[in-house]
Amino acid sequence: QSVLQGIILLPLRAICITFILLLAWLVASIATFCQPGRGFLPLKGWRRTMIQTTLSSLTRTAYFVMGFQVKVKGKVASLPEAPIFVAAPHSSFFDAIICALTGMPSIVSRAENLSTPVFGTILSSLQPVAVSRQDPDSRKNTVAEITRRALSRGQWPQVI
Repeated sequence: QSVLQGIILLPLRAICITFILLLAWLVASIATFCQPGRGFLPLKGWRRTMIQTTLSSLTRTAYFVMGFQVKVKGKVASLPEAPIFVAAPHSSFFDAIICALTGMPSIVSRAENLSTPVFGTILSSLQPVAVSRQDPDSRKNTVAEITRRALSRGQWPQVI
């Protein structure tokens, strides 16, 4: 019986996750279309709200479809309380759960990830701090950018 369930559920889950992923790409594309100051200025107004609410909901839905149910204990720190979140070791796809639960904050990511089809557009909508592994000053520049965003008095979203 469980093999039969797997044969039926796997394709259904794959179709649902693909649909959610394409919908997230569409939302990210709309929110960043003709974005003023692309990458240098924070998203504001409807663009930021669209990313925070819609992408967060879609990410949570995708994890639910994959079979994950996440419960939050306690209260997520607000932007004034914690302009920077630390998630460690941040090396798996579970990091997206943290992003979804915290309102889609900016993240620190490899610059190469931004050019990935579909995922790159979604990632760009989070306004990441891009780290270039080829640039010898990248570590210093990353720390400076995280500090600048943390001290922006709420103009930039939280950084994870």
